[in-house]
Parts: sequence; structure tokens; C-alpha cells
Amino acid sequence: MQTQLASWAQDTDFGREADEILRRCVHCGFCLATCPTYQILGDELDSPRGRIYQMKQVLEGVQPTYVTQQHLDRCLTCRNCETTCPSGVEYGKLVDIGRQLVSERVQRPWHQRLLRGALRRLLMSRAFAPLYRAGRWVRPALPPVLRGKITEARPAGPLPVQPRRHARQVLMLANCVQPAMLPSIDAATQRVLDAVGVGSRFAAGSGCCGAINFHLDAQEAAREQMRANIDAWLPLLESGQVEAVIVNASGCGGMIKDYAHHLQHDPAYAERAARLMPFVQDIAEFLAPLATEVRAKMRRAPGRTAFHPPCTLQHWQGLRPLTERLLAELGFDLQAFGEPHLCCGSAGTYSITQPGLSKSLRDRKLQAIQAALPETIVSSNVGCICHLQSGTDTPVRHWIETVDEVMRD
Repeated sequence: MQTQLASWAQDTDFGREADEILRRCVHCGFCLATCPTYQILGDELDSPRGRIYQMKQVLEGVQPTYVTQQHLDRCLTCRNCETTCPSGVEYGKLVDIGRQLVSERVQRPWHQRLLRGALRRLLMSRAFAPLYRAGRWVRPALPPVLRGKITEARPAGPLPVQPRRHARQVLMLANCVQPAMLPSIDAATQRVLDAVGVGSRFAAGSGCCGAINFHLDAQEAAREQMRANIDAWLPLLESGQVEAVIVNASGCGGMIKDYAHHLQHDPAYAERAARLMPFVQDIAEFLAPLATEVRAKMRRAPGRTAFHPPCTLQHWQGLRPLTERLLAELGFDLQAFGEPHLCCGSAGTYSITQPGLSKSLRDRKLQAIQAALPETIVSSNVGCICHLQSGTDTPVRHWIETVDEVMRD
């Protein structure tokens, strides 16, 4: 694709990056076949190719409008198009640039600004956990749209005793919403790690991965969170006190593995972010070499299961094959289903900011999964788990919870 960037975009870091990505696109249209929003809406402006053209126009000096912003907002950032693209177009990086440029030039309606600001502040505040627990008490009386956002409580269960007794130690991510919504995931992760001789802990000063801020028009606030996590983790990792940062929410894992990209122009943190990258592992990556030891601790095999691979696991991190292979080695009776590559519609706060599209994608995903008649649906991301559970009576869990359960049966 030929480009003629506007003078204000030339010779800037974002301009050079965007120009290089744009020039790779050859308009082939392969991305249309795998774009979730295009599958639902059938509008090419809501496809990767259409959005690329709109972002190209902005970078060439065309004033964006609220309509431009709407088309970019509807993108789930699933990166399915990157998996499909034969030219290696890094669409995810481009849409980050495009959204930032449009947000600087188009003021959102007041109700959108209010919603996005409220989400950023609430989801990362100390008030979220008690409010969420209170929501469970009144859940039956809530409107259906709110009731679906509140999961039923799952007891976390006992945590390992003296996890620091193990020679092997890892850090876990102090997620912002997962501990309030499904504390059972972190607890199960810690118990499974403990069972194979690995202690786990949380680093003081660490916190949210930055994804919520980044995708709600606050990219610099997100970078501050990235810097704080690097400061908390890197000394412990490089001193040998711990060997890895283990992430059990693939959305957070995908964001953390992009720290080096997001901070590449930060003179104080670019090199430090790059040093962090080899230490960051999804829980499946970490346990894959220990599959035999994990299986030996399991008292029975899990039943008939459908594994929903989150977009952040399969398209961002490329870990779907490894995870499915691990689950098979652990005895999961995995059932194949149609369109496993398509997004379920969760996508962080997307189910709140784009409820109609999100619900359509959820129902499409569940229809495909239910055709396989699973006893349980498992996934690797808290957002996908809660979103799918809101549309089905079939139990939806993190696969690490299932492993932990059959270890304790």
C-alpha cells in the first residue's frame, strides 16, 4: 500500500511505525473471512482492511469523525486477522496508534466519556471487590444485563502452607478484577504449583497489567502501570529469587508480553522491558514441561470438555497448540467444535462498551461449543469465562481450576 503521511506524522516514532505496517498491506481481503465484527455486520468499514484504510486517511491528514471512532471502537483487538494475513501486517500495533490519534482529535459524547472513565476507576479500585460481592447478594433482583456480569461465587479454598519452602519460586500477577470475580483461579493456580514443588507469591508494588487503561483511551496511564510492574518484578527475577512471572489470565499475559513494544521509545524503560520478556510465561507454558508430574497428582481424568482458546492466547501469544497439547496430556477429553478461532465477544470491557455485538458473538460461540455436547467448558481468561457463563448453564471454568479439583477429589 502506498502512503503519503501528513507532515505532522512524518519523522515521528508512531508515524514511522504506522507507515511500515501500512506498506505491508496488499488489500488481499483474507482478513475479512476471520474478522468477528465483519462476520456479524458485513460492513467492510468494520473489517481490518476497512479500518486500515480509515487509519491511513487519518495519518495522511484527513480529519477523523465520530463515525471513524465508532468503526475503530468496534474492533475487538482479537488479532485474528494477524493470524490470517499472508503479508505479516501487524494490525494490532496499527490500531493502537490509530485509536490514540483519533481520541486526540475526536471528543467522545459525554455518556461515553463518563462510562469509560467510570470503568477505568472502578475496575482498578479497592472498592471493586466489596461492590462485586454486594452485587452477588442482590444478583437475582438485578436486570438481566447486569445479572450476566456477576458470576456466582466459587470458594477459593485453602492456600498452600508456607509456599516459600520450595526451592523453585515464581511470581504471580496481581490482577485487578480476577481476585474479586473469580478468586478460585489464583488459588487453584497456587495449589497446582505447590503440588509440583513450586512456590508462588505476589511482588509488592505490582498491580494491573495496564490493559484496562490502554484500551480505554488512557495509554500513558497504562504505561505507568507497566513501569511499576517492571520495577517490582525485575529485581526479584534477575537476582534469582524467583524464576518467572506466571500469568493465568491470557489477556493480561498478552499485554505484558507487549511491554517491550509499548515502552520501546522510553529511554529509561525500553531496555528493562526487553529484559523482562523472557521471564513472562502463561501458566500453560510453565506447566507443559511438568505435565507428567501434574498428571501423577491427579486422582482422576477430567470429563468431556470443550476448550475455548481466548484470542489473547491463540492470536496474541500463539499458545493454543501448546495449551491443547498440555490438556490432552493431562487427560482432558477434548471435544472439537466449529469456529474455535473466532472471538467470544468478551475482549476486556468490550462486553460493556459494545453490548449488542458482544452478545451476538457470545451466542454464536456458545452455539458452536454446545454442538459438541461438553460436560464442562474451559478457557484461559477470566473475561471469556464470565462472558460465556452468562449465556449457558454448562459450567465454564479456567482449566487450572479443573486440574486442581481432580487433584483434590
